[in-house]
Amino acid sequence: MEKQINNNPHLIESLLSVLDAPNKNSAGSEISSTNSHSSDPVSEALRIQAAQEIKQLMDQMPGGFFIYHADEEERLIYANTALLRIFNCNTIEEFRHLTGNSFRGIVHPDDLEEVEKSIQEQIAQSRYDLDYVEYRIIQKGGAVRWVEDYGHFVRSNTVGDIFYVFIGDATEKKRQIEEEHLQRLEVIEGLSINYESILYADLDEDKILSYRLSSRTSHQFPQVFHKQPYRQFISEYIKEWVHAEDRNMVAEAISPEQIRSRLTDSKTFYVNFRTVENHVTQYLQLRIANVGNTGHTSRIVLGSRRIDEEIRHEIEQKKIFEDAWNQARLANIAKSTFLSNMSHDMRTPLNAITGFTALARKNIDDREKSLDYLDKIDASSDHLLRLVKHILEISRIESGAVEVVEVESCLEDIIKTVENNILPRAKAKHITFSVEHSSLEHNTFYCDSEKLSQILIYLSGNAIKYTDTNGHVLLTVSEEKEPSTEYAVYHFSVKDDGIGIEEQYMKRIFEPFERVSNTTFCGVYGTGLGLTLAKNLVEMMSGNIDVDSVPGLGSTFTVTLRLRVHNTSDISFKEARKTVLNLIDGRRILLVDDNELNLEIETELLRDMGLNVDTAPNGQVAVNRIADSAPEEYALILMDIQMPVMNGHEAALAIRRLEDPVRANIPIIALSANAFDEDRRMSRESGMNTHMEKPIDLPKLMELIASILHSCTGDVNR
Repeated sequence: MEKQINNNPHLIESLLSVLDAPNKNSAGSEISSTNSHSSDPVSEALRIQAAQEIKQLMDQMPGGFFIYHADEEERLIYANTALLRIFNCNTIEEFRHLTGNSFRGIVHPDDLEEVEKSIQEQIAQSRYDLDYVEYRIIQKGGAVRWVEDYGHFVRSNTVGDIFYVFIGDATEKKRQIEEEHLQRLEVIEGLSINYESILYADLDEDKILSYRLSSRTSHQFPQVFHKQPYRQFISEYIKEWVHAEDRNMVAEAISPEQIRSRLTDSKTFYVNFRTVENHVTQYLQLRIANVGNTGHTSRIVLGSRRIDEEIRHEIEQKKIFEDAWNQARLANIAKSTFLSNMSHDMRTPLNAITGFTALARKNIDDREKSLDYLDKIDASSDHLLRLVKHILEISRIESGAVEVVEVESCLEDIIKTVENNILPRAKAKHITFSVEHSSLEHNTFYCDSEKLSQILIYLSGNAIKYTDTNGHVLLTVSEEKEPSTEYAVYHFSVKDDGIGIEEQYMKRIFEPFERVSNTTFCGVYGTGLGLTLAKNLVEMMSGNIDVDSVPGLGSTFTVTLRLRVHNTSDISFKEARKTVLNLIDGRRILLVDDNELNLEIETELLRDMGLNVDTAPNGQVAVNRIADSAPEEYALILMDIQMPVMNGHEAALAIRRLEDPVRANIPIIALSANAFDEDRRMSRESGMNTHMEKPIDLPKLMELIASILHSCTGDVNR
């Protein structure tokens, strides 16, 4: 149409004359009369007829169409019938009145400035394409509708500049787009609850829209749902927020070219980087997802979230891995060193055995020499056997195949075992080995006597090994009785006046495959496992081992164990009952058990003994009962372990934390069907005086109560 109009100025004049006739007054025929370019009445009539046919065609168009002057007034020249329907008008007069007969009156006042700016920009870019804008209109009656506007600018020397516009109602389309937008937003909100900022971008249009803003992105967007150029946003964000060392990496990762490349085979990818806010470095992750056509990446969603905890955890895990790797590396080095030493230490007795065997054969007829060689073969064999035994022993301990068995043990028997093993070695080096334990109050206790003997043999043997001829090794055993319990703390010390240990070896002295010095230089042969074995066994028995040493003066190794002592007093059940009644002196006993049947049986048994018994169904009731009682109202608590609400261990700990020292230190005996060493240990650690297994042995219980109450009375008297 534009081409025809531009090439037929007379037709344009005739068409505009016909279209503009309703706007004219009495001078309405001015265009056709005064501006006629043809003196041929027939030609003029044909042009007017053609113009009227075009007008009829435009009036019948289903979509809106109008023409207006492209000047400051923007006066309407023509509006077709469909446009009247869009504005809810019945006549052209209503429409002209509603709009003020101008394009300005058609567009919603709030949209006018942006619409005219967009039209001018599009015309400047191309004079051949239709310009496209969306805006609101106000219908007759006040309803607001959205329309799509496709217009074109025509420049004419004869009639002046004009716009012709095709317009259609876009309200339903906008509603659907808005609904899709809200649905998309809801999905984004639901899937990105952990993301501090959400942005939507169209790479083809170089636009980015804000959905959710953080303290960083809010600087660049005045509000949510605000658009701005994508490349500009990225450049400003990186410059302002990204750590200087990460800027190039981030700029490359989120460039449109790189995004398209990364999203070719994947729907999403992410980049981690550092930001600096208030001089504090933070870790951020920017995840980018393709939400458009999989064949061509343009529409994307960008979500950023803080990952400080994840990075910190990753760093910690990395450090754990590095530490483990270093420990493994050091262990391999130590093991290699050990194997190197072992190859030397094992070859030494093997060479001796081989050599002396050959000499014995050679001198088979010389009885004295042969016997001497056989003695040396025997000594070398014993040394080799000890090496193999130590290696196998530590392998068993590390595999968990060794268990602690607690039995009644006599210190005299343990010392005798140690002396039988150590004295021959001491005598061979002219070393004085002595034992001191005269200050002990209890020589009988419960422990794993075999393992305690092994510990003392390892420590004493180590002392003999590193003590020179005519030296001294002293094994000392001392006892510290714990008040109000049947336990005592025993200290086993092995002291020598040997070569001592240098400071650099003190931290590694108990590590596997470690020795004070290479046997090649110090002339001492062994596995370097004796102290490791000793330490492992001590820890299995819930004890600890310490060392104090001065190079050139000697060393002292001290093992500390908490052992249950054996009461050697042999009193009858009748005497024990009498002692208990005297010590209780009318005070009550609190029996705590959640099992009603057990509670009934135990209560009757204790009352038959003449004891005044109160009961509690769980640990919490027991704690409240003691806390609310008068001082020394209760003499003793018999506490079950496995109970609801609060178990026996928790109750004992709570009682020990009471402010009143009398209530807090009341004797507590654990009564439980669980009687393993672990159960006894947990009872001790929770503050109970002792642990007795069920079912109750009444004579043993009376003896135990008498022992504990007598100990408490003794503590008070002291």
